[in-house]
Amino acid sequence: MDPTYERVYAVVRLIPPGRVATYGQVASIVGNCTARMVGYALASLPARSDVPWQRVINAQGKISLRADSAGNLLQRQLLEEEGVRFDAQGRVELRRFRWAGPQLDWLLEHGYDPEPSWREE
Repeated sequence: MDPTYERVYAVVRLIPPGRVATYGQVASIVGNCTARMVGYALASLPARSDVPWQRVINAQGKISLRADSAGNLLQRQLLEEEGVRFDAQGRVELRRFRWAGPQLDWLLEHGYDPEPSWREE
């Protein structure tokens, strides 16, 4: 498996229930990665994965639309079951629900070299 994908999955597993991260935020934490790569990594997960893929949304606070609209509905349902709320435009209030990210010591201990702006995304 692609080592970048493995690093993405490790970070996404840290996002607690009831919190979300953006594709760009995850990419910044992983380092040497783009938001698109995060999307590709999550899209390639097997059906019964333990990676909470639903907790990653776009920078506008919305679920990124997929060709499979059932996946979009499932993602929203899973997030709502965790207590994440959407407004009338289908957005999550990032100031309220965004995950702050892992502690710097965890990152360094696990060999991550995040971009300097990873907490500001």
